[in-house]
Parts: sequence; C-alpha cells; structure tokens
Amino acid sequence: MRTTIKSIFELWGHGKSPEELYSSLRNYPVEKMALEFLPFEGKVNLKKPQHIFSILEDYGLDPNCIPENPHNIYFGRWIADGQRELIESYSVKKRHFIGNTSMDAGLSFIMANHGKVKENDIVFDPFVGTGGLLIASAHFGAYVYGTDIDYNTVHGLGKASRKNQKWRGPDENIRANLRQYGLEKYYLDVLVSDASKPSWRKGTYFDAIITDPPYGIRESTRRTGSQKEIPKGIEKCPESHVPVSLSYHLSDMFFDLLNFAAETLVLGGRLVYWLPVYTPEYTEEMVPWHPCLKLISNCEQKLSGRTSRRLITMEKVKGFENRDQYSHLLSDHFLPYQGHNSFREKYFSGVTKRIAKEEKSSQE
Repeated sequence: MRTTIKSIFELWGHGKSPEELYSSLRNYPVEKMALEFLPFEGKVNLKKPQHIFSILEDYGLDPNCIPENPHNIYFGRWIADGQRELIESYSVKKRHFIGNTSMDAGLSFIMANHGKVKENDIVFDPFVGTGGLLIASAHFGAYVYGTDIDYNTVHGLGKASRKNQKWRGPDENIRANLRQYGLEKYYLDVLVSDASKPSWRKGTYFDAIITDPPYGIRESTRRTGSQKEIPKGIEKCPESHVPVSLSYHLSDMFFDLLNFAAETLVLGGRLVYWLPVYTPEYTEEMVPWHPCLKLISNCEQKLSGRTSRRLITMEKVKGFENRDQYSHLLSDHFLPYQGHNSFREKYFSGVTKRIAKEEKSSQE
C-alpha cells in the first residue's frame, strides 16, 4: 500500500447534508454491512474495537476558502491505513547526505508510485543530485542507478548544505544515504556523466526513469562542451582538460530526456519527471511529446503565484527507431514549448516584483 493513500474505507453512505447521508445509509444493503443495521447495539470497545467507523467531511481543495458547511459527507467502515508514516521516517531533515535541491520524501514516494516501481525493477535517475529519488525507489525493492554532471555532488565533496556545517563529512554520499535506511543492497552505482550525451549502448535497460531536472534557479542547467563550442574571448583549455560546461536550454534538456527514455525504457516502462512552467503562459501543448511515449498523467504543484511545476508521467508504448530521434521537431508542441527556455528569467522577474511590492508596503 502506497504513501499517497492516507486510509481506505468501505463506503456505506454519502450525501450533501446530514439528512441525505441518513437516507443513503438507510438504503445501504444490510447483507453488505456484515453488521446489524444502524443504530448499533451492544458495548462499545474503544481500546480494541472489532470495527472502526468514520464520518468524513469534504470542504473542497482551497485551504484559503473554507465554506461554512461541507460539500459532501461520507460514512464508512475503516479498512486499512496507507504508508504515510514513511514520509516522516524518510524525512530529508534526518537524512545523512542532502543538497540544496534534495527532493522532499513525500514527493519522492509519489514519483515512485507514478513510475509503478516494484521489486526487482531497475530505476535510473539521470539528474541524480543527492539521490533522494533513488531512496524512494529502493524502498519498494528496485535496484537503483544514477548519473549527474556535478562531480562534487556525486562524490560528496565541497560545502555542506546544512545549517552550522561548513564542509561535508567523509561519509556523506548517496551510498551512505541508502545504507542509512538499510537499502544499500539495491544500490548499483552513480557516475559523473552528462545527461545530454549518454554513453549507453543501444538497448532497453530500465523499468522506470524518475528524475527532477534542474530548472536553472537553485541549480544551473549545464552540459559539457567541446573546444569548438567555447565562446570567443575565453582562453582555450589544454587538450587533456575536461571540456567546459555550457548552458543547456530547458527545451533541449527535456527533449533529450524523452529521447533517452524512448531508447532505454522497456516497453511499458515509465518516465516520471518535473516540468517547470510559467503559469500565465502555460497550455497543455507545451508538454514535450514523443511518438514512443504516451502521456499518462499531468499534475500541478504550485511554486509561486506565477510559476508551478508539472509532474509528467509517460509510458513507453512502441519501440524506438532512428527516425523517432528528431520527430519532435515536426510536432506542433515544439515551438510553444521553446518559450520555457526563459523560465528562469520569468521566475526571478516575479520574485523581484514581489520583493519590491513588499518593501513598498512596509514603507507605507
């Protein structure tokens, strides 16, 4: 049972008012209750009850606009709870190795749910960071693997992200995180690698690709460049030097990700990733498209008044062919989506305006 489920109830009745609820309960078949009809007779045992009943009230989805009366009222018998306690036990606050963009435990488990991660799957994260998504997948018994362009993050080097800690310790790394939760046996490896230039042989390796690519806000969007791509005016590096990192447009990053998923996922395998959007300009046509991948779900998480990110889940429905690599260029989705290349500028423009508005209000 997954972390997205709080509890499961056997529904006995529902209505928009107490009167409708009562009428609904009167009409519920007695044989399905497995109990005598309401009102119950006999002694109530609160310490060791045989059955637990609940009244659930629905007040809508907007916490800032709660109506006086509920929209719907439900009555049912409790069946089981979900695994939401995992969110606390895997909390980032308690984790050995974290970074500036470590994924929240709850969201990590949601992404693993969307990826249908199960025992003995092989799950890959091409933008692995500190490995939060690997942990959630390993919890469900999947073998996990990842890559990242940042050498220091992959090897746990450099400045720490925790308050009152300047440098990372010798055992702060992704493997240690999985060891912390007893999941080290599911750890395959994590390599320093450029997601825009995967070095894999052609073939299908992964049951799921689950990732959170950088948006250019707290972590830069980078790829490796060659000597020819180094901007003019910058002194060339020696031939033995690792190529410099160049900017990596969001549209290119996501289409590279879709192509990689189309090539390396097994049929029926899933790609789950976050897509940042500037809300006033967002339309569904801006979601990247690929002929080998079918869009399964598109969910929103608000980041600010004008920005959000979409949790995109896609499933591989056909084998990859060479002609599929550039098919997105012919898609109607391509040109609209290129507008997201300026997401960073739009994001910080909104932040600047908000700060200016708050300062003006404080001075009045």
